Amino acid sequence: MPLAESDKALIAGLRAEARNCPESGIVEVFNYGRTRPGLIPLWAGEGDLATPSFICDAATRSLAAGETFYTYQRGLPELRAALAAYHEAQFGRPFSTERFFITGGGMQAIQLAFQATAGAGDSVVIHTPAWPNAAAAAGLVGARVVSVPSEFSINGWSLDLQKLFDACDGTTRAIFLNSPCNPTGWVATKAELRAVLDFTRSHGIWIIADEIYSRFVFAGERSASFRDVAEDDDRILYVNTFSKNWAMTGWRIGWIEIPEALGQVFENLIQYNTSGVAAFMQRAAFAALEQGGAFVEHQIRRVKEGRQVVCGVLAKSNRVEMAWPEGAFYAFFAIAGEDDTAKLGLKLVDEANVGIAPGTAFGPGGDRFMRLCFARKADDLAEAARRLSHWLGDGADQ
Repeated sequence: MPLAESDKALIAGLRAEARNCPESGIVEVFNYGRTRPGLIPLWAGEGDLATPSFICDAATRSLAAGETFYTYQRGLPELRAALAAYHEAQFGRPFSTERFFITGGGMQAIQLAFQATAGAGDSVVIHTPAWPNAAAAAGLVGARVVSVPSEFSINGWSLDLQKLFDACDGTTRAIFLNSPCNPTGWVATKAELRAVLDFTRSHGIWIIADEIYSRFVFAGERSASFRDVAEDDDRILYVNTFSKNWAMTGWRIGWIEIPEALGQVFENLIQYNTSGVAAFMQRAAFAALEQGGAFVEHQIRRVKEGRQVVCGVLAKSNRVEMAWPEGAFYAFFAIAGEDDTAKLGLKLVDEANVGIAPGTAFGPGGDRFMRLCFARKADDLAEAARRLSHWLGDGADQ
């Protein structure tokens, strides 16, 4: 419905950054198909497992104990200590508790990172295709987003580091780097991370490292990390979340890891953004870290099986272009003859009863692709793959 002139005037009174904040192409398909009977929803970056009871029970106990008051801005000390221990187990060296701050999800961690590093007149560099929320968060603080498209081949996605570096100029305040990558599945090597770190050190540029999918890799126990090559005082902000590993997407709790010297700055930012994360949610997150090792391993096994189910079928189609992902839990594929993927997402809801996200949502380089989340039980994925291959009409489901 067209806006009335009075409504247009109201909108015009807002900041340009708010007015121009893009609609999510992922949410568009989600809203279009969410009530369809029998639809298999593979559009969002989450699995089908509910949060385990041992995590929920910790939150219930906290509420029953009356933990409903203001709490530490930085996060509960025991949760921050548990995060330090979790990273020590992953990387084989000690981490200071003072590096870890609890946030309202990975999204807020990203917002804090951009609030701290960029603003009007600055630019941030982001490799694409990428989860769109990062660029939107940079735009909301007034920064200019410079996209560097990754390169696709059937052998895998790759990022030309020289193009990444050439995109930086005197206004560049930060490089946002996501590995393993949502949506492409690209995983940076340790040598690539070292090269990015060397460049940013020499130019005084911050790195915002999104390593949320570090446990979801298909070779090895974890992906390479900037922590493998960096010093504790390097200009790196690590953003992360409890959402993926522990099936806590709806809880909205995550963390940001920062150099210790920035502690008071980030405590202030949290104070003026949210004034902290609810204690009962933090008790749940603590239980996830303390008791959730076996659950994470179960999640990883399911994702590996899901990759085989979905990519194995799609790879047989003569209409599909796709590189098998190295990490994360998405198939990112193009379909010959289907160039308008925004419309294709809606069409697949109507004609295949499968919900997947259009590549147009993920920025330059992703326009002709579709993203399918395979963090789901194998039976559902097999049925979704069967429906898609039947829709493709080339016998790939045989």
